[in-house]
Amino acid sequence: MKYRLIFIGFGVVGQGLTEILVNKKDRLKEKYGFDYEIVAVSDKLKGAVADSKGLAGQELLDFAGQGRNLNDFPGEAAGLNPLKTIQQIEGDILIEVTYTDVITGQPATMHCRRALEKGMHVVTTNKGPAALFYRELKKLADKKNVGFGIEGTVMSGTPVINTSLESLAGCTISRVRGILNGTTNYILTEMERGKPYETALKKAQELGYAEADPAGDVEGWDALAKVLILANVVMGRPLKIVDVSRQGISEISLEDIEQARRENKRWKLIGEVSSGNGPVKARVGPEKVPLSDPLAGVMGVVNGITFETDLLAAVTITGAGAGKTETGFSLLADILAIHRRITGK
Repeated sequence: MKYRLIFIGFGVVGQGLTEILVNKKDRLKEKYGFDYEIVAVSDKLKGAVADSKGLAGQELLDFAGQGRNLNDFPGEAAGLNPLKTIQQIEGDILIEVTYTDVITGQPATMHCRRALEKGMHVVTTNKGPAALFYRELKKLADKKNVGFGIEGTVMSGTPVINTSLESLAGCTISRVRGILNGTTNYILTEMERGKPYETALKKAQELGYAEADPAGDVEGWDALAKVLILANVVMGRPLKIVDVSRQGISEISLEDIEQARRENKRWKLIGEVSSGNGPVKARVGPEKVPLSDPLAGVMGVVNGITFETDLLAAVTITGAGAGKTETGFSLLADILAIHRRITGK
């Protein structure tokens, strides 16, 4: 079965998925019966192009890699902004990979909503829509009988959402806690090696793990968005930003690191949501984790998450929390899930 794909956003993640689709095109068709054509790409900075006959993925990658504007790429239409692309171009699956705004969720939420209203499946790695408007968008998707995939919003390509909803189906999950931000985990790992916070942060920026303005990571905003997603999707609790207490790692000193070492513990930025018998509680903050805890062994830019269940006790998953290919894979996983839903295979 062939699907018409529309990309809204063509940065690192969008290009990561495109590379996978190009490299695995024959394999996807042979093993899963999945075929595709890219019919539109619209990016705020890189321009836009659309063609109902399809756009060559490798040529799009080469064009963007050369820094050329997609408005100049050969096609039937050029220069359409995201909303006009969604409204005017006929597609089957929208791939929403624009920048994340965890305060308003825009413009990504509008992109997702318009596509769902049109009857398109949507997959996204954007934390804004998933954290702030998941229930509304999922309800709309169900009404239109289309998919709304968000696997890549929590731990990139590491299968957290699908694992909790499918592999752990039947379990009651009472608590979810994890290391949900690779940048802060890298900084804390470097501090254990004796580097002061500022030095570790600078190194993270040099390696591309942290932005020039690192507040989203080090002050806990990125982890907070993921906690909201876990609360809404995994725990079924409609929390908002104001419901989650938040503290970052910028106040942790080398003395704190050494004190934790003497206690056989290790500092981690932990995101947690729990229900139990009372009201749901959610938090993001630094925590001294005992070395016996599986999360204590999660080092560097790796992420980890523990589901506390009634039938399997504690289940811990570790894996990549970021990366071009890894995040691109999360989109592919959601696309193939939609394909299986449609074909029954």
